Amino acid sequence: MRVFGVEPDNRYREYRRVRFDTQHEEKLLEDWLEANPEGILEAAHLLIIGRQVATDLGGLIDLLGVDREGDVVVIELKRSQTPRDTLAQALEYASFAARLDTEQLTTILQRYLNDESLSLAQHHREYFELAADEAVAFNKDQHIVIVGQEITRSIRQTASFLCNKELRVACVEFTFFEDLAGTRLLSQEVVVGAGSRKPRNVVAGSLPLTTEREFLESLDDNGRQVFSHVLGLAKEREMPVHWGTKGFSVNVNLSGVHAAVCSGYPPQSVYKQSLYTALVGQGGMEKKTAVPEQQIADVRRAAQATGLFAPAGGELKCLIERRMSVAELTKLSEWIESVAGVIQQYGPRSSGQE
Repeated sequence: MRVFGVEPDNRYREYRRVRFDTQHEEKLLEDWLEANPEGILEAAHLLIIGRQVATDLGGLIDLLGVDREGDVVVIELKRSQTPRDTLAQALEYASFAARLDTEQLTTILQRYLNDESLSLAQHHREYFELAADEAVAFNKDQHIVIVGQEITRSIRQTASFLCNKELRVACVEFTFFEDLAGTRLLSQEVVVGAGSRKPRNVVAGSLPLTTEREFLESLDDNGRQVFSHVLGLAKEREMPVHWGTKGFSVNVNLSGVHAAVCSGYPPQSVYKQSLYTALVGQGGMEKKTAVPEQQIADVRRAAQATGLFAPAGGELKCLIERRMSVAELTKLSEWIESVAGVIQQYGPRSSGQE
């Protein structure tokens, strides 16, 4: 197949097909697909929740994803020809993934994004923009996706056999093109497929952390006003700030145990430009502190009384789309300080409360 670009003067510019594996490492392909999950399968958009996820048999899953229905997707990448054992390896990884429960999938996501306050259910709902009445049960089924520059005949034949046995296997073949100026094209074709005891430990790679400067530069003027205020308050009150891959959380230090008060996210994140409470998430009040349920409910009501927060799953969300008044910023500061005071009052959750 020949591929051409069309110049403004209607002349063709040919892209030559080149061997991806002669110029690039497999990690680059992993980077590309991680950044463009919509390009992995034709008919399904994926949420990537982990990279280089360690299995209980010593393997590493290249990319781990979740689809709109909550099913887990194991993605195995080969920059060159797919060797005969690729499918066996992918099946081994899928057998591991099948035993992961929602809590473990959440842990993988939290480590991947370096944000222990994240909820998989809420992150998934925001990412896929689910309607309020759409319910999702995670990991009811598993997909296997094998991506390679050349899907061998033996892999295609075996994958087709597994599909006929109602196992969800897809093989995606990609072709790499480049013109003389170094402009690159990547084409992909789905050549196969359409669309017990828990592992003791879950280990996964993570994305690089953002910084305060990068975060503030990513905001619009409205977000910069609010988050500069929140971060300034955290510094003034000596509240630890944890930076994730996109945003941050403001925490209370309970003799070495950090409990989150709220989390901030930039415009390009799944959560849009917003400030979230940390009432029921893994790193927040319910999970990490001894604050009673009734008190947590009072904190929730106090947040809603500010007029700044709206329900978002189990948490509350302050979507920052306009400039806040001085009075509103004061309300926000007072709420954050009041939550910090409640957490300090009750202290960390004891082992007997787990």
